[in-house]
Amino acid sequence: MTIKETSSGKDFPIEIFPVEKVDYKFLVKSHFFFDWKDEQNEEVYKLVIKGEQTILGLISLERIPTEWRVHIRLLTVSKENKGSQKKYDKIAANLITHAAKIAVAEYGEFACISLKPKTELAQHYIDKYGMNITGVTLSLEVPEILDLINQFDKNS
Repeated sequence: MTIKETSSGKDFPIEIFPVEKVDYKFLVKSHFFFDWKDEQNEEVYKLVIKGEQTILGLISLERIPTEWRVHIRLLTVSKENKGSQKKYDKIAANLITHAAKIAVAEYGEFACISLKPKTELAQHYIDKYGMNITGVTLSLEVPEILDLINQFDKNS
């Protein structure tokens, strides 16, 4: 999986790891848009460029086995990676793909990912990731979830 530097078009390999307790002191709302300390008891992952430590994006997940679903509780990129002047592209895509891979590993052909977007982002998730409106949430199921993985994870 890679992210793209917007100024050069160069791809950088990334890694996604569970957030460690020590990371939370750096995950401030002014840089990551949410109070991530509230997520310390959740399943939270960080995205970094391979071999580096700077956190570029975060995702908090909730596994819902009775619904064969992984729900994205929170998703964000760092301040410098948001909007038209962002430094790197595909951070959110890779984090959503990570959630999709977990769902497929856990639930196989019944896998589903979901999120409850802010109103202004809903159409973006529909257009960019092919998500479907499912009540107050957006979701992806098989086979579309596999399309997402194949699009953003070239190693799958």
